[in-house]
Amino acid sequence: MNTATRTTTRALRRLSFSFAADGSHAACLAAAADSGWYVESWRLPSDGSPAVPAALPLTGNRSEQLRSQLVALPDGSVLICRHDGERHDLVRLSYGENGTVEQQLATLRMPGLRLLPLPVPPGADPRTPVAIALGTDTRPATTAWLVRADGSEPVQVAEIPGLHGGGAWLDHAGTLLALDRVADGLVRSVVLDLRSGTTTPLLEIGEHSNDRLVLFDPDSRFAMVRSDAPGTDRLGWGVLGGGQPLRFPECLHVTGMFLRPVALRQAADGPRVAVQIDHGAGSALALWRPAVGRLDPLPVPPGRLGAVGHWDAAGLRIPYSSPDHPAALATLDVDALLAHGPAPAETAPIPLPLQLAPLGSGLPGPWRDTVLPWQPGAPRPIRTPPAGWRLDGSTQPGDGNRWHPAQSLELAGPAGPLEALVYGGDAWLSSPHLVLALHGGPADAWRLEFDPALQRMAAEGLAVVAPNQRGSTGYGVPHALAIRGAWGGPDLDDVLYLLDGIAGQRAALGLEPPALFGVSYGAFLALLAAAHAPAEQVARCAVVAPFLSGARLLAEAAPPVRALTTRLGGGEPILDARGPRDVLQLAHRLSAPLLVVHGNRDEVVPVSQSRSLRHELLRIGRVEGADFRYVEAAGSGHEVLAEEGAAVLHELLAAFLRTGRPG
Repeated sequence: MNTATRTTTRALRRLSFSFAADGSHAACLAAAADSGWYVESWRLPSDGSPAVPAALPLTGNRSEQLRSQLVALPDGSVLICRHDGERHDLVRLSYGENGTVEQQLATLRMPGLRLLPLPVPPGADPRTPVAIALGTDTRPATTAWLVRADGSEPVQVAEIPGLHGGGAWLDHAGTLLALDRVADGLVRSVVLDLRSGTTTPLLEIGEHSNDRLVLFDPDSRFAMVRSDAPGTDRLGWGVLGGGQPLRFPECLHVTGMFLRPVALRQAADGPRVAVQIDHGAGSALALWRPAVGRLDPLPVPPGRLGAVGHWDAAGLRIPYSSPDHPAALATLDVDALLAHGPAPAETAPIPLPLQLAPLGSGLPGPWRDTVLPWQPGAPRPIRTPPAGWRLDGSTQPGDGNRWHPAQSLELAGPAGPLEALVYGGDAWLSSPHLVLALHGGPADAWRLEFDPALQRMAAEGLAVVAPNQRGSTGYGVPHALAIRGAWGGPDLDDVLYLLDGIAGQRAALGLEPPALFGVSYGAFLALLAAAHAPAEQVARCAVVAPFLSGARLLAEAAPPVRALTTRLGGGEPILDARGPRDVLQLAHRLSAPLLVVHGNRDEVVPVSQSRSLRHELLRIGRVEGADFRYVEAAGSGHEVLAEEGAAVLHELLAAFLRTGRPG
């Protein structure tokens, strides 16, 4: 697709949102159904009228890097940092009469580099720095440069020992920056003075505590912190320099949920903080007011929020996505939502066939009594958004229909309930064709957000069950760490348990068994499940970017992937009756029709993994084009389902999972 024809009205995926300091603009990476990634600049009117996205496509049919960092600037231009190993190119994209103007600013060479926006006032001198670049090396040390948008070279202002993350400005002039320093196994916030290039301690709450500044208002010096000094990692608040100790209210600590302050606004009754609450697949939103001393839920539609926001007189702007709403910018009138109050949840659960139970509130502890119909997992969510909520720029299907919705359900697992996203309505179990979809990672999860590949399957008439088996994130530490050192252990138990239950119930209805689909780690898990499950429980199997075993990945992957695999215990063998978790050794047990897709430039899972599987299948007598199909996507990397040409692969996968015809 030529970049000249790209329009933001067809963007199906958006990520990496950034807001200008004055709230006048935002920026993100966007991709249409069958295009590469490009930059969008959003104009955010000060009167609260709808946000307006516009594309900044690259010339020459080039695509933006998925890992590029963006900084939205008040004039609507976008500062971008592109990474290529230790080379980091700083570029400014802006509008021109003949399309996007791409201005090369500088190249910095460091093992790691990230950008933080500076608080730039509107109409500032063009020579005013717009961002700070923080580079890290292996000593370890952190170097800071001031970056201008006028084409001049970045100016180094500091070089400080240690690794530093985070970043919160303590003044409006952009001279005092709070950073999280990692040293001696602890994380402590320090202040970097850009005028002198020196740091001083900021937060040292306990003798051995990890303390981070997560939100700060320079005018009132109101601060929100995250610390494990109280005994567990939790949010606290206080006024820096006010003489009073930091406070850690119980309402800001909810077991099993992650609370994330995303935006702050001063009001007559003091600071108001919008808090994103992540649990499982979905997000909720609440208002925290220290003067009131409680966390008030806000009735927002079910979905996933973007973990970043901007709040001013025009409203609270925050990225939002749901299975039937591609990512866009939501604008919230917090007072209107607060006045709406918690809507009463219906008591009737979602009717599910046979023994599969619906998810309850989806929010544990004190949130059970205040669960809203719009919150993740609540029964029968109301589809009409409340007054005070508006979503701008979410793309609708070109055929005039609606995207397929998904619901969040709780399914019985061998060691406890498992949350799953389900496409196909209440009758999903009796759909003529059903897919059990497994996510990558393994430290990842399915989210209550738009997914073009799953949408394409639903459009093909497939019901989809996407479980967050053990090893998935978002359900607490024990759930996430259940597979550390045991890849293909507890998670495989969960998948086989679901396969057995679903296949058995479908057999009783005279329907074919489910198909398996997986990406990356999920592809490895799907192949293991297809090899270990009885043949009558798997109709077909489609995998994207699979690896064959943790040990084989360690032998062939790049150093960063090897380091991650080692850290997660992926190379440790499992000694049980199932034997080694090595797909190559189990290839003779893969009897269902198989489709393997892999990008030939995969930088995470080398394409040699899939090539080895293909060669082994041929060696044992399987016929390519009849028993299996192998597709190498030329020029594609690990995110092959999110890169240019992905729509063709979505269609290929959906057709195969419905028919099982590999040819």
